[in-house]
Amino acid sequence: MITVTLTRPTDFEALGERWRALEARTEVSFFQSWTWMGCLVTERFPDPVLLEATEAGQTVGLALCNHRPGFPRGRLAFGETGMAPFDDLFIEHNGPLVLAERRAAILQAMIAAAASRYDLILSGISGADRTALEAVCRIVPHRHLPAPLVDLASMRRDGGDYLARRAANTRQQIRRSDRVLSAAGDIAVTRAATEAEASAWLEDMAVLHQATWIARGRPGCFAQPFFGRFHHALIQRGMARAEIDLLRVSAGPHTIGVLYNFRHRGRVLAYQSGFDYAGGPRSAKPGMTSHHHAIRYYMTQAVDIYDFLAGDDRYKRSLADRDEGLHWLLAGPAWSPRVAAGRARAWVRRRVRPV
Repeated sequence: MITVTLTRPTDFEALGERWRALEARTEVSFFQSWTWMGCLVTERFPDPVLLEATEAGQTVGLALCNHRPGFPRGRLAFGETGMAPFDDLFIEHNGPLVLAERRAAILQAMIAAAASRYDLILSGISGADRTALEAVCRIVPHRHLPAPLVDLASMRRDGGDYLARRAANTRQQIRRSDRVLSAAGDIAVTRAATEAEASAWLEDMAVLHQATWIARGRPGCFAQPFFGRFHHALIQRGMARAEIDLLRVSAGPHTIGVLYNFRHRGRVLAYQSGFDYAGGPRSAKPGMTSHHHAIRYYMTQAVDIYDFLAGDDRYKRSLADRDEGLHWLLAGPAWSPRVAAGRARAWVRRRVRPV
């Protein structure tokens, strides 16, 4: 029998030890790991609620949430705060940390217990988890995004030729871009070797990233001071565990781009990037070239998946083999006023036709 308790945690060091112990026993994404969840935890969870599922005296599920007050029911945000700018971090591959062999049953027990008291905010969860939730509560979908990826394990079995798996137009663009950019020197990928070097490269990436987005009339994610502060702290937590990759892609002395990736259990998550678009010819595509050479780099590593993360960007579709769908939604009982109103609005939107 699965028992679920909801408590207010105060000792995050002890919680981290229990979290790591459950991590070691199950499947987990980087975003569910304590490296991510425990980073600046007291700031990101100012009103924390811990869900713990136990069975036969053993912990089989954990979820750290932040409570958001409201009338007539409060909300629990799973794995995030439910507040900007903290949630500009954009969590994905999210959800409670649960034993894989009984994931659906444990997840349903945890969600049912939480939904009896709160409405639930779940961001970036898998389609399988969404299906499991629908068995015990009502959902209000907010967003569905593909997460394109490259299957490196399959590519190795097929001979390791990445470009051969791309469409002809994509192959042409990459080869032309590589040829133009390599005029400054051979294209190389270098990984930051130390925490200090990784932090310095993150700053270099932020400059490139901000220049691109400001030129497009957008603020860029590093405009929020918390974003950069969180990721410098994350580098401190993750470098020693070999979970952080800062990659510099260069042609001779010239930096083409800097990629900020997470590496976890054979999967690389291409989380953020900055590319030098200034002054290059139109045929130069520093983003495509950087990802192309990063993929070639990871082909030589113990990596099976190169995950572009959520987004329906054209370059992601062009460079990827397939995608996994991720869902952002509100969940709760059918009688919750917030859930009922959300479902009514969704019903209306589905039936409204453009004039």
